[in-house]
Amino acid sequence: MEPDLFTAAEEDRRAKDPASSPLAVRMRPRTLDDVVGQQHLLRPGSPLRRLVGDGNGGPVGTSSLILWGPPGIGKTTLAYVVSQATNKRFVELSAITSGVKEVRAVIEGARRASGGYGKETVLFLDEIHRFSKAQQDSLLPAVENRWVTLVAATTENPYFSVISPLLSRSLLLTLEPLTDEDLRGLIRRALEDERGLGGAVRLPEDAEVHLLRIAGGDARRALTALEAGAGAAMAKSEKEITLRTLEESVDRAAVTYDRDGDQHYDVASALIKSIRGSDVDAALHYLARMIEAGEDPRFIARRLMISASEDIGIADPTALQTAVAAAQAVAMIGFPEAALTLSHATIALALAPKSNSATTAIGAALADVRAGLAGPVPAHLRDGHYKGAEKLGHAQGYVYPHDVPGGIAAQRYAPDALHGKRYYQPTRYGAEARYADVVERVRSRLSGEAVPRPADAPPPPRSGASPDAPSATSPGEPSQRDETEGSAGPS
Repeated sequence: MEPDLFTAAEEDRRAKDPASSPLAVRMRPRTLDDVVGQQHLLRPGSPLRRLVGDGNGGPVGTSSLILWGPPGIGKTTLAYVVSQATNKRFVELSAITSGVKEVRAVIEGARRASGGYGKETVLFLDEIHRFSKAQQDSLLPAVENRWVTLVAATTENPYFSVISPLLSRSLLLTLEPLTDEDLRGLIRRALEDERGLGGAVRLPEDAEVHLLRIAGGDARRALTALEAGAGAAMAKSEKEITLRTLEESVDRAAVTYDRDGDQHYDVASALIKSIRGSDVDAALHYLARMIEAGEDPRFIARRLMISASEDIGIADPTALQTAVAAAQAVAMIGFPEAALTLSHATIALALAPKSNSATTAIGAALADVRAGLAGPVPAHLRDGHYKGAEKLGHAQGYVYPHDVPGGIAAQRYAPDALHGKRYYQPTRYGAEARYADVVERVRSRLSGEAVPRPADAPPPPRSGASPDAPSATSPGEPSQRDETEGSAGPS
């Protein structure tokens, strides 16, 4: 028997006993107009509407589609609507339980149905990112020859998880996370609709807010929690799902946190200040509060990237790399796994040596520029790559640093009005201690002063390399690990 998405027997059972199905299944939309959110994909003439025949037909209606988005935002629901609305033959496969054998069987059935009865086949493939490259390759002939119209769903970035030939033969539709307003409308519909709870219970505002936080943008999770809360309330003969009842039924305490109000900024501020103060435990507490309250992980990641430069900077140059990598990972994986990545970055930043020298340096430079302290660019630094530049004196007298021993030429770079200004004031915390030594030697050489090297200094490097450039492997210098061992920042 073909693995149809919704068989006649299953539909018959649900029709006779609707309560036997989960609330999330009972409330599944029947038409595209019932779908919550994703309005950018449901406008008239869109590929989805053309696929179900709600349009003018044409080539777009038979294009294969890849639906990309996080769990619980409507990928399977859209496939269900397609199965209900289209008069095409509809077959479902899951990449979790199926392989090449099942794919070939569906393709062969589609060719027979098309040749014998003129019936087109829509293949819904869930979790396509779980298919190996070879398994995805097996879909190519059917998609290219349009033996099937593929509707594939994935929670992973398809540019990494789906092979290029399949991507190029399909339309990629990106589903957006559901907003609180989307979920609020869905919850209220489920409370009143006869397919749902039919008005049996009410949901006060404080419980609704907690339910939205539990959902975290996942419609399936929202309806599952609502059903659990309603069951608990009715078991106690209550007509209202109180906050206490909802907390007990889903085993999740309500978190005092307003994503658009004071708590949003207060907790975010406390997270950053705890990292700045090197209190890793407090930082993890505030991170957990933000995660549990359903805060956007991208917002948290952005704050960590700012902290890496604002409060750590040169004291640990790898801090920004860690924060940026965390932000990229969070964008790719989302919650719940993103919590691990955010924890990783938060711990690394909290325990890193601290320096705000990068912050104060650019602040001082900006203040001077805004105050009008600038002046013309020195003539020898100006562009000399055009006819007539020499007559104007541009680029004349410029010394190419690579042509002098040590790679640092004694010449002026700043405008005359800023001669001698020192914006960067390095600390001696962590790796910045080495930069503090370097910057003094470089400034002296730029001014033309002789800088005696210590008796135990390493030999000069090969010609063309600066002896003052910081290097983690320079002989005779302590490693960054030695300098930061046992210290989480300024004492």
